[in-house]
Amino acid sequence: MRLKLQCHPDTPCAAVQGIEVKVVRHADAVLELHYFVTGAIKDVRIPGVSEPQRTDRLWEHSCCEAFVRSEGQSTYHEINLSPSREWAAYRFGGYRSGMQLPPGIASPVVGSRITAKTFVLHAHISLAGLPGLREGAPWQLSLSAVIEAISGAKSYWALAHPPGKPDFHHDDCFARILPPPEAL
Repeated sequence: MRLKLQCHPDTPCAAVQGIEVKVVRHADAVLELHYFVTGAIKDVRIPGVSEPQRTDRLWEHSCCEAFVRSEGQSTYHEINLSPSREWAAYRFGGYRSGMQLPPGIASPVVGSRITAKTFVLHAHISLAGLPGLREGAPWQLSLSAVIEAISGAKSYWALAHPPGKPDFHHDDCFARILPPPEAL
């Protein structure tokens, strides 16, 4: 499925015309994501490529994010993906509470490509065995992105935004149900 992200109305971004995300849920609990950012990419601050490694605070610069939980659950997982190939993962017991590193998460495979009008970040993330995430059940999905302009201004993009300031953890952002993949 391909989904459109909406820019938060309080954080406009002249450089970006739109962001779409292609999502594929595989039978082996792998989440495949392709973020397509279109616009004047030269006006977006994109981190340079580095060694793939777990790094905190990626949301302070341009990065793509996914939040996932089993339908009806309060426990959720946050995945941050940087164009640099750095990544982070967190587990929350409830809304912004009980944050911890999820045990046993494998390094996602992250890559990107840039042209004058398009920036694409793609990732394969294994979510197998994450606590509270049932592999055979529907998942609630929240997709988001932080875009940093060359000026340093940030815009916040999501499937849906709650009232008030940008908040990707809010229940309103878990706007898409991702059904389990078909049994092969």
